[in-house]
Amino acid sequence: MTTVIVDYDSGNLHSAEKAFQKMALETASGPVMVTADPDVIRRADRIVLPGDGAFPACRHALFDHRGVFEAMEEAVARDAKPFLGICIGMQMLAREGLEYTPTPGFNWIDGTVEKISARAGRKVPHMGWNDLIIDHPHPLFDGLKTGDHAYFVHSYHFRVANPAHRLAHVDYGSDVTAIVGRDTIAGFQFHPEKSQAIGLRLIANFLNWRP
Repeated sequence: MTTVIVDYDSGNLHSAEKAFQKMALETASGPVMVTADPDVIRRADRIVLPGDGAFPACRHALFDHRGVFEAMEEAVARDAKPFLGICIGMQMLAREGLEYTPTPGFNWIDGTVEKISARAGRKVPHMGWNDLIIDHPHPLFDGLKTGDHAYFVHSYHFRVANPAHRLAHVDYGSDVTAIVGRDTIAGFQFHPEKSQAIGLRLIANFLNWRP
């Protein structure tokens, strides 16, 4: 079982690669590799899409890598292989992002990516540790509970069209989406590789996920 982390020149992949490799070794989940090769992505058993920065720039960078999105779409939308988006990689699942200018996403989970509302004296970006509030049970939450915390750095979040697709949120003056998912697709707004034991447990659960 091979897991690929998609490299499209968006953010530093080193810490994510190390965290996934560590948990793959502990769970005997097979090799983890970073790649921009569409053929390798297409053949993988699991796909991880990270990302840092602004939604339009990340989308442009991804689609500038010829064949990468098409390989992901074939593997995920057609062949139903497990997929995990992290940070902007999670936001890309939406129908549209509204950062700077309306920009189409993958439309794999219906909804829009909108700026976090600054309420109750909260600062934007939302930066630091926050407690997860689980909205719906999911295999990714094995061994986790409401109140476990993760590390966030973001100014925009995913407003899902179907409430069943918001698996967890955090309270930041208003509800801010933390985890989305449907079928074989999931996304974390936070960085699991920076979220210590909870993040590593979520990575292990993804590697063990058999939808």
